Amino acid sequence: MPRSRRRLIASILVMLFLGFWIWGAATIGTQLANGPKWASLIFFVVAGIGWAVPLKPVFTWMNSGPEED
Repeated sequence: MPRSRRRLIASILVMLFLGFWIWGAATIGTQLANGPKWASLIFFVVAGIGWAVPLKPVFTWMNSGPEED
């Protein structure tokens, strides 16, 4: 599969995943709003950085393989 097609597929997957990730983080963050501030801070730091971990295989796959001709 050409790299350009892999990048298109990966871009769509990343956008879908990030949409769900942001929705989940906002939903959980709303529930934490009534709790201690330090819990909200820790949650949003982890949620803000944590999205890249599950997407690392997608980024690796997207950039692998031969260049297109």
